[in-house]
Amino acid sequence: MQRIQTLSPILANQIAAGEVIERPASAVKEIVENSLDAGATKIDLDIEQGGMRLIRVSDNGSGIHVDDLLLSLQRHATSKIHLFDDLEKITSLGFRGEALASIGSVSRLVLISAQANQPGWRVETQGTDSAPEITPAAHPVGTTLEIRDLFFNTPARRKFLRSEKTEFDQIDELIKRVALSHPEVSFTLKHNQRLVRQYRPAHSPAEQAQRVASLCGQAFIDSAVNISAEVSGLKLNGWLALPTFSRSQADLQYFYVNKRVVRDKVVTHAVKQAYQDVLYGNRYPAFVLFLEIAPDLVDVNVHPAKHEVRFRESRMVHDFITHSLQNVLNGVRPRGNETTPAVFPNAELVETTASPAVKSFSAALPNFLAGMESRTSFSAPPPKRGGYQPQPPAAPLRVQESMAVYGKLHAESVAAIEIPPLGFALAQLHGVYILAQNARGLIMVDAHAAHERVVYERIKKNLADKKIVAQPLLIPHTVTLSEREANCIEAQTAVFERLGIQAQRLSPESVVVREVPDLLRDANIEELIRDIAADLLTNENSRRGEEYINNLLGTIACHGAIRASRRLTLPEMNGLLRDMEVTENNGSCVHGRPTWTELSLQELDKIFLRGR
Repeated sequence: MQRIQTLSPILANQIAAGEVIERPASAVKEIVENSLDAGATKIDLDIEQGGMRLIRVSDNGSGIHVDDLLLSLQRHATSKIHLFDDLEKITSLGFRGEALASIGSVSRLVLISAQANQPGWRVETQGTDSAPEITPAAHPVGTTLEIRDLFFNTPARRKFLRSEKTEFDQIDELIKRVALSHPEVSFTLKHNQRLVRQYRPAHSPAEQAQRVASLCGQAFIDSAVNISAEVSGLKLNGWLALPTFSRSQADLQYFYVNKRVVRDKVVTHAVKQAYQDVLYGNRYPAFVLFLEIAPDLVDVNVHPAKHEVRFRESRMVHDFITHSLQNVLNGVRPRGNETTPAVFPNAELVETTASPAVKSFSAALPNFLAGMESRTSFSAPPPKRGGYQPQPPAAPLRVQESMAVYGKLHAESVAAIEIPPLGFALAQLHGVYILAQNARGLIMVDAHAAHERVVYERIKKNLADKKIVAQPLLIPHTVTLSEREANCIEAQTAVFERLGIQAQRLSPESVVVREVPDLLRDANIEELIRDIAADLLTNENSRRGEEYINNLLGTIACHGAIRASRRLTLPEMNGLLRDMEVTENNGSCVHGRPTWTELSLQELDKIFLRGR
């Protein structure tokens, strides 16, 4: 590191006035950032009485030169910037040069430091009334900073501090945020001589994921997907929780810009927009994301506590974050998209050892194979009115038949079938849930929620491709509404036409629907029109553009999806499973509810205590 020197008056005036030490956590933040800037790989913290009595931070960084110790306690003195141009490319966490001066003015401060191959030195000060003195002190390479009796000489500030537990919780959360962004650094945190946290250094991806799990919970890491994107010098990586792991508040959102945790409106809106198709209501996504950007493209000197930043190209950053997150969320598919060969046992083994579900699957398999066309897509019988019409899969299902289908499986017959991620349907439970078997275990699917997502994504794609074609109704539907709702529908005719719905005003309190998209031909038209009118009346002043249209599409998809208690045939169920596998955001419906879940054989064995 460069030597510390006093800033010029011009440069000092360009920097926001002194650090505001609001509470013990504010002091800890500044000291820990200095340790990280000094290259520390090990940071130990000792806290007493929530930081009000003692804050001790020790690191193994590069240390401070003896001639710079007194200078480090002066205002506007720093080793991290020297010229005016340095403000435009700040690469360090701390840089204002006022933290120690501010802390030292309201506490009893002791600073001990040593550089490599140099003796240690100690400097001590008590508030603003005493002149600091330097004395020799034994100390390993690095720095230790002790802050005792914070605000002892400013009782008005001290009385605004909260309880000991609250103040320590603030410090604990601060260290958690820092530990997330610096996995290579080990941290220990003690409170009142008791070890509270210990984060060991994490270097490999597995170790880093384990640190995230220890900080954010194992449930988060189990429900998260990795993201790694890079475009035009912008890099984004980290962990993104699936919509099914949404939260009731924004308490698990960590966003870093060049390893600095920030709260930024551009970032917040970008993330919200990325989740708009999969997260509805008052739910919040969970994430740990790291953005790397050239220092000259971001201003970190816009907030005294450095919590906020300003991007030079905010629109570019916004779109990069949104598209990167959308690509990950849209690309989430059932685990193991690769198909796995499965060998079916002989008939005797099936009869003697297989579970009823396996027997049902084995019995259904020949009929399922026999119903395939030469190109191996499903040849389902025409569904009943309101049933599910399976679409051709994106890629043909490769099937190698080496079994004789004569009503039972022969001992010498083996079928190697490449099983899709969501497997093959076994049965339908209470007309609501589809049970399927894949190579790993049991799949359970909420048929309505899954079909709702399929319909939504298909309508949205058709809308984007301008392929929504209205189909005339054999018998037009007359819908009775309130005059306010009818006025709204008449005023929003263009919106309805874009959605493939032709609705005309018939009387002051009624409209007639003559055309709807093919996907909605079996929907409850009266209920659909009422819900769309309610959406228009509620949101026309608060939502705009694609978000507004997508909200209407969600309503349409809900009405176009198969309903609960609708009995599906095996080909219909398998057709839905295949469509899900090629549908974006298939893990949740348009309301954020999960569409499917999986129980592996290991999890099933654990439930039934097998192997114990």
